[in-house]
Amino acid sequence: MGGSIRTLLLIGLLATVQAGMTQAGMTDPRIGVWTLISAQSSLEPPNRLSITHLHGGAHVVMSGERHFDFTASRNGHDSPAPGNLGFNQIDLHRIDKRQAEVTQKKDGTVVATVREQVSKDGKELTATTMTAGHSDQITVWTRTGGAKLASDPFVGEWTQDLSKTRLRQGLVLKIEADGSGGVRFLGDFSYTARFDGKPYDLKNSRNDTVTLELVDPHTVDASYQRDGQVTQKDTWVLSANGQQMTLSTIGTLESGQRLTEKLVFKK
Repeated sequence: MGGSIRTLLLIGLLATVQAGMTQAGMTDPRIGVWTLISAQSSLEPPNRLSITHLHGGAHVVMSGERHFDFTASRNGHDSPAPGNLGFNQIDLHRIDKRQAEVTQKKDGTVVATVREQVSKDGKELTATTMTAGHSDQITVWTRTGGAKLASDPFVGEWTQDLSKTRLRQGLVLKIEADGSGGVRFLGDFSYTARFDGKPYDLKNSRNDTVTLELVDPHTVDASYQRDGQVTQKDTWVLSANGQQMTLSTIGTLESGQRLTEKLVFKK
């Protein structure tokens, strides 16, 4: 589960988090260091998670923004998970009746650890994804199908509760002028761009390019393209006192799902 919505969110942040000078000499209001203080996400349709009990293990399938399908044993050994983006091995460990830990590996190297906990009433599943170099990602799921088994409360069909999900709390953005009328972003993704209506390359991103527009002294628009098609549009708005910035995102994931995000940052 780790990295799905988190990856797209970071793409949007990095691609929009650029700044520079317009031909009229206006400065990008986003330049500075910003910390994420709240995040709201909405997917059409929301993610679904299915967990089926198997003798000595479980079969897990996620559909929606990110797809994966694997069968994991509970014997403390790695289970092969071919065909999944970002990992090809799974280690499932039951901590107790209501808690489990899933370790995702790529060719033997740990790429993410997911801690899952079912509420006492068995109606809610909270997953915390931990990835090196990133803030924890918390997703909350509501039971929408499948009988709750006394022996395994994880079993059933779960739908992501978007009202309780918060992505990458505490994420810090750094935006700086590059000294030649453009802006440089340094982080998991990197790029340099100007407000001249031209596409600029994104590095280590699922999108290919970004185009920036300075609407007014407090507003920046960004458009992202992949394979020649617009996949995401962002609008950044700086508060009157310059201490808070709001990002509104509308995009289409590689799966075809529509994503809307609203993120609030403080300086």
